[in-house]
Amino acid sequence: MKKILMITALGTLMLSCGNNKKEDTNNSIAIDGSSTVYPITEAMAEEYRTEQPDVNITIGVSGTGGGFQKFGRGEVDITNASRPITEEEKAIAAENNIDYLELEVAYDGLAVLVNPENDWVNCITVEELKMIWEPEAQGNITRWNQIRPEWPDEEIHLFGPGVASGTFDYFTEAIVGESGSSRGDFTASEDDNILVQGVAGDKYGLGFFGLAYFEENKDKLKMVAVDGGNGCVKPSVETVSNGTYTPLSRPLFIYVNSSSLQNPMVVDFINFYLDEASDLLDDVGYVPLPEAEYKKQKQNFNEFVERNQGEPAGE
Repeated sequence: MKKILMITALGTLMLSCGNNKKEDTNNSIAIDGSSTVYPITEAMAEEYRTEQPDVNITIGVSGTGGGFQKFGRGEVDITNASRPITEEEKAIAAENNIDYLELEVAYDGLAVLVNPENDWVNCITVEELKMIWEPEAQGNITRWNQIRPEWPDEEIHLFGPGVASGTFDYFTEAIVGESGSSRGDFTASEDDNILVQGVAGDKYGLGFFGLAYFEENKDKLKMVAVDGGNGCVKPSVETVSNGTYTPLSRPLFIYVNSSSLQNPMVVDFINFYLDEASDLLDDVGYVPLPEAEYKKQKQNFNEFVERNQGEPAGE
């Protein structure tokens, strides 16, 4: 499989992000969801298209929550997700008779970033991150020296994913202790590239997003180590895969609509995805699952196809 460079923009050649309406044609695949999983699926679609040039794959970036809303209404074949589906989202799918399968495709670490001109923060504790991001911090914790007295008496400018993002859900649960619990006075966006630009342009900025977006923009940002109780650790392929970067490591998912299995191109694309993910992820900055886990995911998918289509998913 040819090597692929990390995707640097959300609108690359031949991928339409504006049309998320599921088309009822056998050469179209509609995808939406997480901005964190987007680069994986986009790169996978680009590679797949070299083998199937006539397949039209549209990929939207509505965030994990927005993607699940569309998925639960049957508007897309596949949704990208940086967290598991919630009970409320399951209920929406059930109301619309949507059956689905969850497939784990990669691991990711959430990176905490500051501006390269920031020479005072090299490591931050989970407790300090909570002090910054918890709801009670709004209007109260506004300056760097409130976190540590030796840090500058300057305003903290915060950047983070929007509330529809699975990254937001995961970070708030891991750091604050409750999913979705956060101060509201920060610059929020579902587009991680906007967060990159925000921190990169602000000496007093601090933000968080997926590790892959740091790898893509490492010349513009400074990574901060996180102390989860066992010392300062930076996220990397090694620390995410061996579990030492805690608590900000997580699995990433795609979800497949059972009715979309009537489209053979959806089945073929998912098989391609699971077969090639391990090699591709090294190129796009995410951490592959163990090979045995990909085999397990593919077995689950084969069984799902057989139940819903009456024939095997592939070899």
